[in-house]
Amino acid sequence: MIRVGQAFWPAAGFQPARRAEARRQPGRADPTFLVMSLEEIEFLRRAHPHRAIDYYPTIDSTMRAAAGRAPGTVIIADEQTAGQGRHGHSWHSERGNGIYFSIVLRPAPLLTLALGLATAEAITSATGIACDLRWPNDVMAGGKKVAGVLVQLIDGAAIGGIGINVNHAAFPAELAGQATSLRLHGGREFSRAGILGALIPSVESFAEMDRETILRLFPRASSYAAGRRVVVEQPEGSIEGVTAGLTDDGYLVVRKDDGTDTLIVAGGVRAAGA
Repeated sequence: MIRVGQAFWPAAGFQPARRAEARRQPGRADPTFLVMSLEEIEFLRRAHPHRAIDYYPTIDSTMRAAAGRAPGTVIIADEQTAGQGRHGHSWHSERGNGIYFSIVLRPAPLLTLALGLATAEAITSATGIACDLRWPNDVMAGGKKVAGVLVQLIDGAAIGGIGINVNHAAFPAELAGQATSLRLHGGREFSRAGILGALIPSVESFAEMDRETILRLFPRASSYAAGRRVVVEQPEGSIEGVTAGLTDDGYLVVRKDDGTDTLIVAGGVRAAGA
């Protein structure tokens, strides 16, 4: 694991995981668990005094709220009513159980790959759960999607959106076969504030890395980058083959069974047979 930052919670001070476990009792719905406390948000702000951190109990989209803001601004919400995914898809943003996060960054090469690395590193650092990366923007746990990344260029800035399924107990039927949460995978609930405490410095670090570093690190963290048999959905139909690495621009190469290579610039990648 590439360690780039530690969560900032002091060992003898505020411990969000214990606090969360204490206020949610089995069989009892506690509405205070559904929103992050002001104490948790203030801890984040004090740990990162050089950036604006805005928190919303509910919002349509953190990426929309981040548009036009100064570089370094972070937007966090407990719920999104119109969360955005790639290719116009929506992001399932259940209230109180996920991390819905956007940050304003300087445009940089391979930023989507960099933020995937940052998200996987933060999850592992905060929870101990090992993650895989599915090109270009999916973070996987146990073969299912646990987090996703979306980058949009707006008015000369890069808006990085990150969604992490943290304490979801179940998913809608149309997502249940593809999605998981840290709770479902790890068998217990996790502190969203603790994960955020690891995510912000991780994003800071990976977003500053150069192209060569990202191209070296991504294949180490991804079982999909090379040697994985996959199916890729393309506008003209699906193709199947074995992944054969990344180009210098971060695109995926898939080698079909006839020996020809296909450059994947965009498209849905999944493990063959999944």
